[in-house]
Amino acid sequence: MIGQAAEFDYAGTQACLALKEEGYEVILVNSNPATIMTDTHIADKVYMEPLTLEYVAKIIRYERPDAIVPGLGGQTGLNLAMELDEKGILQKYNVQLLGTKIDSIRRAEDREDFKNMMLAIGEPCIDSVIVHDVQSSVDFANEYGYPVIVRPAYTLGGTGGGIAEDEKQLREICADGLRSSRVHENLIERSVAGWKEIEYEVIRDGAGNCITVCNMENFDPVGVHTGDSIVVAPSQTLRDPEHQMLRSASLNIISALGIEGGCNVQYALSPDSMQYYVIEVNPRVSRSSALASKATGYPIAKVTTRIALGYTLDEIVNGVTGQTYACAEPTLDYVVLKFPRWPFDKFVYADKHIGTKMKATGEIMAIGTNFENALLKAVRSLEMGKDSLVTPSLEALTDDELETKLHSIDTERSFVVAEALRRGVTMEHIHEITKIDIWFLKKVQNIVRMEQKIRALGSMAALDAETMMAAKKMGMADSAIARFVGCKTADIRMLRERLKVLPAFRPDKALDIRKPDFPAMT
Repeated sequence: MIGQAAEFDYAGTQACLALKEEGYEVILVNSNPATIMTDTHIADKVYMEPLTLEYVAKIIRYERPDAIVPGLGGQTGLNLAMELDEKGILQKYNVQLLGTKIDSIRRAEDREDFKNMMLAIGEPCIDSVIVHDVQSSVDFANEYGYPVIVRPAYTLGGTGGGIAEDEKQLREICADGLRSSRVHENLIERSVAGWKEIEYEVIRDGAGNCITVCNMENFDPVGVHTGDSIVVAPSQTLRDPEHQMLRSASLNIISALGIEGGCNVQYALSPDSMQYYVIEVNPRVSRSSALASKATGYPIAKVTTRIALGYTLDEIVNGVTGQTYACAEPTLDYVVLKFPRWPFDKFVYADKHIGTKMKATGEIMAIGTNFENALLKAVRSLEMGKDSLVTPSLEALTDDELETKLHSIDTERSFVVAEALRRGVTMEHIHEITKIDIWFLKKVQNIVRMEQKIRALGSMAALDAETMMAAKKMGMADSAIARFVGCKTADIRMLRERLKVLPAFRPDKALDIRKPDFPAMT
C-alpha cells in the first residue's frame, strides 16, 4: 500500500541491520520492491511475496525460522502475526514471537479489550460502543448525538473510518469500516473534534523500564488524521502540568499493556481545561516513530529490535551519540515539523478533503530554531513549486469564497489560514471556524506580517541588514523575498552576502552528538 512504503521501510531497514549486528540470520518478507530493506545486503534472504497468511505460512514451513519480529512491519506485520498465532502456525512450527506478546497486541488493538483496560487503570476514554453491525452504530448515535467517529479495529491510517454527521453517512462509513476490519469490528465514539491532538512516543523493555522519547502536537485539532496533519515536536502549546499529566499517563498505559519496544499513544486534550481522553495506542513502531527518531536522534527501531532480543534499555548504547544509553530521554532545543505530502498533483480529480482516514502518501521533515522557520522550510521541501505561504489560486478568491474555504478541511488549510490573515480576518474568527490553536495562528500571522513588511519596502534597495536577518531567521526563502520586492533571486543572495546575513551551523551542538573519533566541524 503506497502510504505505508517509506515510513516502515525506515524501521524495517534498521531492524534488519540490528539483527545482523547481533549475529542473527535475517529472513525478510516484503511485497514492495521499491524499499531499501529489500536490497540484498540488508537481509540474508529476501522473499518478495504477497503479505498474506498463505504466503507467509509457506515461507515459515520452508525456512523454519526460530523466531519472528512482527512489531517493526507496521499494522500489516501485527495483523499477520495475529493470524499466524490464531491459525496455530507459530505453535506448529515452534516459532517464537519476539517483542510485544500476542496478548498485549490484542489488548491494544481490540477496541473493547483496550477500552476495558483503560477504564481499569483509570485512564479516561471517550463514550463509545463496539459494534459488529451497522444498526448498533445508529442506535449509539441516536442516544449520544451526532457527529460520531468510526474507528475500525486492526487497520492502518484510519482505513475504513471517518466522522459521520448524520445517519446516512454513519451507515456508509460503518459498513466500509466493518469490511476493512480484520475482525469485522468498529469502535463508534462520541466526537471530540476540535480538541488538541497530542502524541507521545514511548518505549519499554521486558524488565518494565520505560521512557518517553518524544511528544508531538498536531497543528490540526482532533478530526484530522495525524498522518494528514502538520505535526510539530516537541509540543508547543502545552503547559508543564499538562505535559507531565500526559507523560505519566503514557508510561502507565505502556506498562499496563505490557508492550516491549516502541509504542505510540494518542490523546485528545481539551483546549479549555485539563480534561483529556486516550484516543488509541499503536503497540508497534509506527509512522510517528520514524518522525520521532529523526527528530530526536533516538533510533527507536534499533532499540525496539534489541529489546525484542532481550536487552534492557540500560544495556543498549545509543548508536547516534556512541556515549549515552537508551534509557536516557532525549531533549530538544529546536523545532521539528512534519508536513504531509498528498498525491493530488497526480490525482487532480480526487477529493482533497481530509478527515480521520489518511490520504497522504508521504511526508517531509524540517528542522528550525522556531516554528515559523520550520514551517517555511517544510513548504519549500514539498516539491510543489511553493516557496512561501502565498498561493495565487487563493489570492484570486473573493472574501466570501475564502470564508467558505475556511470551513473546508482540506489539504490547503494552512495556506487558506495565511490568506485570511493577509485580508485582515481576525485570529479569533479563524480559531472559531477551524479550532486551530491561537498559538499556531499567531505564528502564521508572524510570517504574514513579515511578508507585508517586505512588500511595503517596495524595492531591494530598502532592505537593510536587520530586516533581512529577521526574514531569514523566520525561514523566508530568497526567491520569496525577491518576488516581494520585485527583483531576481540572485540579487537577494548577493545582497545577503554584502550584508553578511549568511547561514551558520551550531558546532557546539553538533559536536555533542558525534563520536570522539570524528573530526570537529569548522
